[in-house]
Parts: sequence; structure tokens; C-alpha cells
Amino acid sequence: MAPNLLEQDITDILQTALTEATDDLLLVDPTETAIRALVDVATAFDGELPAVRLLAEERVLKETMEDFLVASRAADLIDAGQLSIRTLAEPAANALLLSTASVQALVAAGDRIGALTTDDDTFVESARESYDARWDDAEPFGLRTPPISRVRETLASDIGEDVRADFDAVLAGLETARGDGEGLDEVTISLLVAARNEVLLYDISKWGEDVGIASKATFSRTKTRLEDMDLIATEKVPIDVGRPRLRLQLGDDRLREADPDELADISQQLIE
Repeated sequence: MAPNLLEQDITDILQTALTEATDDLLLVDPTETAIRALVDVATAFDGELPAVRLLAEERVLKETMEDFLVASRAADLIDAGQLSIRTLAEPAANALLLSTASVQALVAAGDRIGALTTDDDTFVESARESYDARWDDAEPFGLRTPPISRVRETLASDIGEDVRADFDAVLAGLETARGDGEGLDEVTISLLVAARNEVLLYDISKWGEDVGIASKATFSRTKTRLEDMDLIATEKVPIDVGRPRLRLQLGDDRLREADPDELADISQQLIE
């Protein structure tokens, strides 16, 4: 009989499951916390990562993937063929983690979480057949966020290594990047690091649209909002043909004097 696991954190259970898996893993009906943990553990996994299938409610997936930090890393895993995501039409009785060798029911109790485990061959085979069938019937989840590796690579090649380094530093200091008051979104972050390096609005918005972060119109609207809050300023730059383009600059002394890893915190304080 496989041992039950009692851990402080879902990441411990997922780390153990990924380490012990000999084939693919299927995570069924997880919470937002469990999805975030799965992406964290899979991204940092040291070794050969087994294929992971994620079957979750569409509402939970949409809410979780609004965070650019989670969605862009999930997109990396999908791009590498290590993760696939489909939507669960009907909630499961429990959140489940299924391998070819065991079935684990994930149960929270206060600030701890348990994985109630069975490795009974008949039960495991029946559960796998049942949820494999639900997987086959499920619709793929359309994740439109670009992979973070592609974002970083194109930011360096299209805009500049210094901008990419600042972008990385800002992301490293954030717990979430969803722009709902809990963190800055990816468009705001892109504009702030562009302003710190005095990049043209045209260049950063074209890059953002090309890589799939947001449209040029979204970049323009966000620029106007940040300008109204004096977080950024613009300077007209003449060109040979057509209207002058706008060079982005930081609009507050506290931002201009900040190190890249301080940019997010200070911006958040100024927005509030």
C-alpha cells in the first residue's frame, strides 16, 4: 500500500509526484493555488519532467492565467510538450492526482494538505480509464499568453539587452502580475522598463503586439493612463516621413532614481 502524504504545502506533494512518476501525470479539478504550484514545480524541476495533463474548470483556469507570471511559464511548458491543459465540464468529487501507479485525493485541512493515496491496481486502472475518457471528451484550454522564454528572447533582440535585464529584474520582484491591484500587468511592466531605457513607444508596442502580449492600441491606452498618473512622460522625436514618434521616459524622480528591482514597488505605491 502506498503511503499517504501529509505536507505543509501542495508544492511538496507535486514535487514528490513528479519525481516518482514513471509515465504521465493527470491533475484533475485543482484549485488556483494547486495550478500555480504545479507551474512553479514543473518550471523548476531538476531532471526529466514527465508529461503533465491538467484538467480543470474553465473559470479557475481563466482566473489563474490572468497572472502573466503563471501564464507565461505555463506557455513555456506547453511549448516544450511537457504540459497540456483541457477544461473540465463537471467538477470532480475531489481534486485528484493520477499516475499509472496510484491515485491521490488532495485534501486540505487548515494550513496543511494531505494526499490520500491508493495503489490498488484495480482501482487505479478504473480511475485512469474514467478520467482518461473525460480528458478525451474535454476541450483544450486556449492560452493566449506567449511563452516567457520567447518574450525574453525577442525583447533582447528587438529592443535591447538592457531592457530585457530590467524586465527580468522587475518580474523577479513580483509575486503576481495581473494588474488588479495585487501587481502590475505585463503591459505596464513593459512600458516602465521601456521608459527607464528611453525606448520609443512605437518600438515597444510593436514588439508587444508581435510577440503576443497585447495590441498596439492596448499599449497606447496604458501609456496614456501611466502618463496621466505622472509615472511616465513622453518626448516627441522627429522622423523623416510622417508624424513624430514618442520617446518614453520615467516621469517621477523616485522612479528615475530606482534600481530595476525597485521599479515595481515604487510604481505600485505611486499608483495607489
